Amino acid sequence: MKPIKGIFSAVQGTIRYKLLVLVLFPVLLIMPIALLLAVYWGADFSYGQLFIKVNTDLSVSDDIFRRIREDYLNRLGRLADSHALNTALEAGSGNAVNAQLDALRDAAGFAYLHLLDKQRNRMFTEGEAGIVRGRSSPSLLAAVQGRPRVGIEIFSAEELGHLPDELLQRVRMPLIATPRTKPTQRGIEDRGMMIRALYPVKTSRGEVVAVLDGGVLLNENFGFVDTVRDLVYGEGSLPQGSICTVTVFLEDVRITTNLPLEPGERALGTRASNEVRTQVLERGENWVDRDFVVNDWYISSYEPIMDVNGRRVGMLHAGFLEAPSRNALWQALAVLLFLFLALMSLSALLAVLGAKSIFKPLEVMSSVVRATRAGKDERIGRVASRDEVGELAGEFDAMLDLLRERKQQIQDWAGQLEDKVESRTAELQHRNDELQHTIRALRETREQLIVAEKLAALGELTAGVAHEINNPTAVMLGNLDVLVDELGEAADPVRQEIDLVIEQIYRIKDIIDDLLHFARPDHYAADVFQVDVNEVVQQTLALVRHLRKKSHFEIELDLTARQQVQINPKELQQVLVNLVVNAIHALGQKEGVVRIATRDWGDEGVMISVRDNGQGMTQEQLGRIFNPFYSTKRQGNGTGLGLSVSYSMVRRYGGNITVESEPGRGSEFSVRLLTESNPIEDEKIITDQLHAFDNGP
Repeated sequence: MKPIKGIFSAVQGTIRYKLLVLVLFPVLLIMPIALLLAVYWGADFSYGQLFIKVNTDLSVSDDIFRRIREDYLNRLGRLADSHALNTALEAGSGNAVNAQLDALRDAAGFAYLHLLDKQRNRMFTEGEAGIVRGRSSPSLLAAVQGRPRVGIEIFSAEELGHLPDELLQRVRMPLIATPRTKPTQRGIEDRGMMIRALYPVKTSRGEVVAVLDGGVLLNENFGFVDTVRDLVYGEGSLPQGSICTVTVFLEDVRITTNLPLEPGERALGTRASNEVRTQVLERGENWVDRDFVVNDWYISSYEPIMDVNGRRVGMLHAGFLEAPSRNALWQALAVLLFLFLALMSLSALLAVLGAKSIFKPLEVMSSVVRATRAGKDERIGRVASRDEVGELAGEFDAMLDLLRERKQQIQDWAGQLEDKVESRTAELQHRNDELQHTIRALRETREQLIVAEKLAALGELTAGVAHEINNPTAVMLGNLDVLVDELGEAADPVRQEIDLVIEQIYRIKDIIDDLLHFARPDHYAADVFQVDVNEVVQQTLALVRHLRKKSHFEIELDLTARQQVQINPKELQQVLVNLVVNAIHALGQKEGVVRIATRDWGDEGVMISVRDNGQGMTQEQLGRIFNPFYSTKRQGNGTGLGLSVSYSMVRRYGGNITVESEPGRGSEFSVRLLTESNPIEDEKIITDQLHAFDNGP
């Protein structure tokens, strides 16, 4: 706005000149801006249309490419269903079969055409060639099962070794360095891209007896790309001088194209730019944009070519030279510029002539405005003009009268409004102070309730553990020491079992310590190691084998995990012992199976599952199974702390425990652990347990 105000302030003469500036201003400023916008929009729209066209060209090229593949398959189908081939097969006439294959291969342009039996061996060949098998692929397997298939397959140099020398010379091409390509150490492309068609040969009963296997080599297949180009880019579809191209890439290497490298030479062996390669081959997205192709800018579109295995092995390109379309665009914009200049000149002339008819009334109005500014009470009065300017003069006089009246009213209201604002401001401040006080009180009350709730749950948890476990373990250790001293050497035959019992009692004490870790995590920190879960599972089995004396059960192992996890091994062993013992108890008196399995959990970690075929649990029990002091065992057979403590241990390392169960069909507990420890804050673990405890009875 400042530049505009500067223009008007610079005109210090009468209103006549200001009005001229006002009238001419849109012509001299807005119309050039409109011209620039039109040029920008025209260029953007034109390129948008070019991109739409090249995208359509790519779609048509893709459709033609698909139709050509289907045509090759149909040619094989006509041969497979022909009476002559079936008659020769029934008679076992290899010469007749080979003659028909040779005729179709030469007529259709197949690089090779074989007849394979159901074991994929070539039929009617002599010597060692008779045991050569067809190249295995999903398409071949489908054809053997009676389903025709056609698709793109990439043949290595070794797989192309049986082709004639003239075809091999088409495949082997040196790579030519061009700008904007991804650096590579390769110097030669020796692979071949094939349109491979496979058609089953069936008997009259529909039984597959052989498969026709034909391949069309796309490397240096100029007839293919020229045919597609002629169909896509007909005469007059683009400006004069446009170069239209269709190209097939093997990965990012041009293996057949009508893009000129030099006059009379096609750009074989050149490579696509790195931007195109990244978007099309690596991300699998189509490219529609300007592209620097070999040595000039083209309007290009690319799409990935998928092989029969669903892999991106190449690209299909359709495009045309940008320069002719760009030149045509600039010529059209030059004509548009000339028309705009002529229109601006005519508009300026008409604006000056029309402004003169309103100069005089406006000058009268200007004098009244100056008098009003000086504090004089003057009016415009009657003017000769009867148009909108005259009406404006009358309305201006009425406005001055109304303005004088409103000014007096405003002065009266101003005093009243000031008093009301002060009153409402004081009231609002009082309400705001009360609201802040209430918010602070609510926040303090909420924090006190949370702390009280945590302390109550933790106190009950640790008191129960200490009462239930600490005293019995101390008595057991003392009695075992007396027993060993009394028996002396007589205890040697069971020394290993006694040591194992002592080790497990100390392990119980470690469990008590872990509960204290759970209650007071700030005072404890378990060491974390890279742990092989399969090894921990094997060690856990030694700790529960004594339960076989009380129950009849089998343990099945399926340990396929290959990754290691970060966790304290003793805590992991404690979790597994709890899960295995719970599974054994769930079997009851019947003979059952406990299945322990490990497997990799994607790239994130390992999953351990413990499954039994015991009594299972109801939905109500599943909702409370991880609650502290809740147990599904008979009275006196458990404290209900095992799963609660195990859950907190696993959650501390960023893992999780889930359970699935149905009554009468057993239960399965799944433990997910991470390869990289991602500890959850202890307050979060305690909060989870408190919520579980609150949902209990």
